[in-house]
Amino acid sequence: MTKHMNKVLLVFGTRPEAIKMCPLIKELEKHPGTFDVKVCVTGQHREMLDQVLNIFEVKPDYDLKIMKQGQDLYDVTVGVLAGMRDVLEDAKPDVVLVHGDTTTSTAAALAAFYKQIPVAHVEAGLRTHNIYSPWPEEMNRSITGRIATYHFAPTRLSKQNLLAENVSEENIFVTGNTVLDALHMVLGKMQREENMKTAVEARLVQEGLPASLLAAWDGNNRVNRRLVLITGHRRENFGDGFRSICYAIKSLAEKYPEVDFVYPVHLNPNVRKPVNEILQQADLANVYIISPLDYLPFVYLMSKSCLILTDSGGVQEEAPGLGKPVLVMRNTTERPEAVDAGTVKLVGVDEEKIKEEVSALLDNEDVYNSMAQAVNPYGDGKACHRIARMLSREAVVEQFI
Repeated sequence: MTKHMNKVLLVFGTRPEAIKMCPLIKELEKHPGTFDVKVCVTGQHREMLDQVLNIFEVKPDYDLKIMKQGQDLYDVTVGVLAGMRDVLEDAKPDVVLVHGDTTTSTAAALAAFYKQIPVAHVEAGLRTHNIYSPWPEEMNRSITGRIATYHFAPTRLSKQNLLAENVSEENIFVTGNTVLDALHMVLGKMQREENMKTAVEARLVQEGLPASLLAAWDGNNRVNRRLVLITGHRRENFGDGFRSICYAIKSLAEKYPEVDFVYPVHLNPNVRKPVNEILQQADLANVYIISPLDYLPFVYLMSKSCLILTDSGGVQEEAPGLGKPVLVMRNTTERPEAVDAGTVKLVGVDEEKIKEEVSALLDNEDVYNSMAQAVNPYGDGKACHRIARMLSREAVVEQFI
């Protein structure tokens, strides 16, 4: 970076983006003499976004409020692109920070490009090299990477991906992933504030999880009951993929009556339909189908779980930070570092494969420990500090290795 970035505008619109950007906002705000920080949310997600903003006590300066019933990718792109024109004119930032691979990020980056304002891409360089998997995220992050001037890569592999695309090495900075910063902040807050933990547990009881189970779950303690936490929402798994996932969970719940399976189900009807038809109607005593959770209760359940079944990208980074094995119900991942490190394993949506891998982790302590004790390749909780120092250019910054 060749100049000091004083006026900083951070733009995001979804819950995952907010989780990863809010710690960065708080870090930048620690230095009011160095940074003039403005925040713009697009509202690509609404309620879920607001929940995260409240947790981190972030108040946006601009809100595009683009969310509407039945919106699609065209609506999101047009809404963000048009809305950002006035925001950029008013804020006149030195740099626009966007995150990851959402349509908000790509449209905001394009808007900044039209104003010839430099873009800094947080969580840059993730690639599957298949433009339709995950869709539309792979193309979104590739386009944002082409627009961006500064690239904050979470890992060395992400940096190598960018170098292979002819991005200048002097503009790539390996920082670790800000999601680990968020995780440490939230867990610390729950430990310090008993009323917060009590509120989280009350919310989970309200969702139908017995208080006695919350007390009994203790990671991989084989004396108490164990929790398998499940998330799933990816478009490419709609249809047969989700049906296969649900049949696998049903079989596992029948095989392991002493293990509890908790599935906060996404609101999308393509997800809810097979869950209702296959899992809800099976009426298994150890399967808990609950509403989508905001960030705090989800982090709480991650900390209580013994393993996690997911198709989420962010969970692949977060859960290993808690020593939780992750089985990824996708055929590709843009986070191969976790696979190489042994914290994550790809199982796809094959029913038999899911059952086999979950059973191995539940039955074999050596198999479990080989994943649970592997080193998380995604960071040490200091990514936001590195990004802030790089933006300020106050010193040569040691990058995350």
